[in-house]
Amino acid sequence: MTTTTKPTPPTPPEDAPPPVQAAVRSAGAVLLENMRGHMRQYGMLTALVFIIVLFQIWTDGTLLLPNNVSNLIQQNGYILILAMGMMIVIIAGHIDLSVGSLVAFVGAMSAVMMVKHDMPWVLALVLSLLIGAVAGAWQGFFIAYVGIPSFIVTLAGMLLFRGLTQIVLEGQSLSPFPSGFQNLAKGFIPEMGPYTQYHNPTLVIGLVAIVFLLLRERRDRKRQLAYELEVLPTGLWIAKCVALVAAVAAFTLTLASFHGVPVVMLVMCGLLIGLGYVMRNAVVGRHVYALGGNKAAAKLSGVKDQRVTFLVFVNMGVLAALAGCVYAARLNAGTPQAGLNFELEAIAASFIGGASMSGGVGTVMGAVIGGLVLGVLNNGMSLVGIGTDYQQVIKGLVLLAAVGFDVWNKRKAGR
Repeated sequence: MTTTTKPTPPTPPEDAPPPVQAAVRSAGAVLLENMRGHMRQYGMLTALVFIIVLFQIWTDGTLLLPNNVSNLIQQNGYILILAMGMMIVIIAGHIDLSVGSLVAFVGAMSAVMMVKHDMPWVLALVLSLLIGAVAGAWQGFFIAYVGIPSFIVTLAGMLLFRGLTQIVLEGQSLSPFPSGFQNLAKGFIPEMGPYTQYHNPTLVIGLVAIVFLLLRERRDRKRQLAYELEVLPTGLWIAKCVALVAAVAAFTLTLASFHGVPVVMLVMCGLLIGLGYVMRNAVVGRHVYALGGNKAAAKLSGVKDQRVTFLVFVNMGVLAALAGCVYAARLNAGTPQAGLNFELEAIAASFIGGASMSGGVGTVMGAVIGGLVLGVLNNGMSLVGIGTDYQQVIKGLVLLAAVGFDVWNKRKAGR
């Protein structure tokens, strides 16, 4: 008869005083429990670091050159925006197959407004976001209030918006866009202050980010202690804070040594902070998790499932519209073939970043990490000369491994 043994905390020396032994055992138990509770997030973050180090060595240092890091952010900005919205949709227990076609349709409409009708780009951007909100509301109505499954509604939307794109553009591309609109995807924040070797506003933003992260870590730790929850030992917590500061500082200096922070990165950070706060702290965010985790129980608890589902798809429509504007600005044209397979990239980023097929699990930050995994893979494989055919194979295997790890993790937790 065989028996399985669970990992045990580190054992202190036998001659250590009893308080020291208890402290070491307690620290080890907290560390193991923390790792189990965040295995998926830490695993994907570790995988991202591993991929970055691998391609940094493989490309002889080209991957992390300042110009390539900026290019990497601008190349994947629209996918990361879509992934944040898709993560929320999947957490709620739904799926959206129409976002790629909606990206194309909104890009086409923005091109018509600015190129054909000479509309100011700011007004065109606002109207484009409104178009996305209306499209999301249209789909959300059928899903939430009529009761048609999201797979069917968004599949119909995928066909509908793709056809409307062809009709609006008449099968042709429209360009060019105003420079202000192009800066949404290709611009950088302007330089200010005295001349230095680095981009001054980027250094200030990096410093603010470090202070914000440290204050949030301190606040979260105090909150956990106030509720008598398990926390990391002080030494490990300090090591975590030092690692965060080092990572943000290195990233800031890399961007500051080129042209600074890309505009699209500011947009993504604003969305990440806003959506992350809503999903963590706002009532509607908790309702989204409740619906995805157990819809019947959530309804019995008073959650207005129809309204929450409707709002989730309105949010997805707005983010798809924003991604469409960013993509059109990067291409400097509205094209009928825009957005092809974007929905698959967003879904893959969400699952790689920790989403679950059953819903109720995932974070907005996890979607960003998943999108970065795909983005670094694409960029690194292109730099080393791997063909697009093999790139698709590798990304498919990464997605399969991520979902397989999720299934294995759930079974282990069940046992």
